[in-house]
Amino acid sequence: MALHPDRLLPIDPGARAIARRLYQSVAKLPLLSPHGHTDPRWYAEDAPFSDPATLFVQPDHYIFRMLYSQGVALEALGIPRRDGGAVETDTRAIWRIFAQHYTLFRGTPTRLWFEQSLADLFGIEERLTAQTADRLYDRIAECLPRPEFRPRALYERFNLEAIATTDSPLSDLAGHATVRRSGWSGRVLPAYRPDFTVDPEREGFRGNVERLTALAGTPTNWAGYLEAHRIRRAFFKGLGATSTDHGHPTARTADLPLAEASSLFDTVMGSAASPEQAELFRAQMLTEMARMSTEDGLVMQLHPGSFRNHNPALFARFGTDMGADIPMATDYVRALKPLLDAVGNDPRLTLVLFTLDETSYGRELAPLAGHYSCLRLGPPWWFFDSPDGMKRFRELTTETAGFANTVGFNDDTRAYLSIPARHDMARRVDCAFLANLVADHRLDEDEAHEVAADLAYNLAKRTYKL
Repeated sequence: MALHPDRLLPIDPGARAIARRLYQSVAKLPLLSPHGHTDPRWYAEDAPFSDPATLFVQPDHYIFRMLYSQGVALEALGIPRRDGGAVETDTRAIWRIFAQHYTLFRGTPTRLWFEQSLADLFGIEERLTAQTADRLYDRIAECLPRPEFRPRALYERFNLEAIATTDSPLSDLAGHATVRRSGWSGRVLPAYRPDFTVDPEREGFRGNVERLTALAGTPTNWAGYLEAHRIRRAFFKGLGATSTDHGHPTARTADLPLAEASSLFDTVMGSAASPEQAELFRAQMLTEMARMSTEDGLVMQLHPGSFRNHNPALFARFGTDMGADIPMATDYVRALKPLLDAVGNDPRLTLVLFTLDETSYGRELAPLAGHYSCLRLGPPWWFFDSPDGMKRFRELTTETAGFANTVGFNDDTRAYLSIPARHDMARRVDCAFLANLVADHRLDEDEAHEVAADLAYNLAKRTYKL
């Protein structure tokens, strides 16, 4: 199972040689992780990770959604139930289930990330199978208590320069405050994710809005609600935040007159809001958040187009983020126009657009980013942060948007140990793409080296103000 040094590089010998040179020039650059979902408490407490299953299987919906698709119950993987019902607690048993089903991951990026993590961090070059499961479990479990496998030591070993978490506006950011007080040099930054306070169809929305305004000390009306967001954003920024993130069902935006927006707020805070009114409120809030970004400088990210919690039985038992979110077709040209009409020409705004609808790359997203100076294209996300997904992204966007209107790479993961492997995959795929341009005489190699460094490091640093 030894990792091939030329994995993901072009097959053509000439292009492969160019790609090798490009990759070698960027392979050791620091990692910037401006959007992700690791737990800030890891860095605050710096406690050892407990076991292989808790580290690799349970936090990674790429893994457990595949197992679920083949009939493995989430209870058998130790995923907590909302009702407190019984689930597997023997982490070795959970690891064995993963090993027994490991062939499901053939051809997937999950396998590449996992095997690179095993090789680079634990020196394991043996494939996970039912027969090797216990041996690999013991090898990893033996390493985890060591100081060099604690979260802060891994941050330094990974050559991370900064990592952003994703946090509720209701969070006290205690973990971030602890990191700052500790004197540790690592940069762990919060990111403002207000979804549960801007989406009337989210569970607990009204209570969350009331908690938000109470935290900020503002009245629970439209003006007070907006001011509460400004106050909480400032709190996040004071602890290092440089960005916000918005996970909406669609990219729809709106710019209602003040009286209509205020009336809509009253409606969604009541009990009779229709689905259309909920969607209109989310749309209005995207424009309001863009306005706030022009005021406070936080980079705005939009992750639309996921049908969340598509499996209602799974949601009832386990809640959100259980691998049952499914991509949908997404409109950007008409959807974003109200926001862009309002603030799209404001040089203070940076809006990073992501998509789960690959058909929108060439038709909508690249032309939009190739025109509006506030827009940047986020990298392939979720179902498409794969070698072929990254290649398709470059092929479909570069001719219209170029490279400078993209933002480099975001690993966007809860699986901490996979972060270096995810960045390495992106760097290899980008170098392969650039090498083919050089081999095709569309780019000089010295230019390709500059672009490779931009895609691996410089664009993320500049876009996210890191």
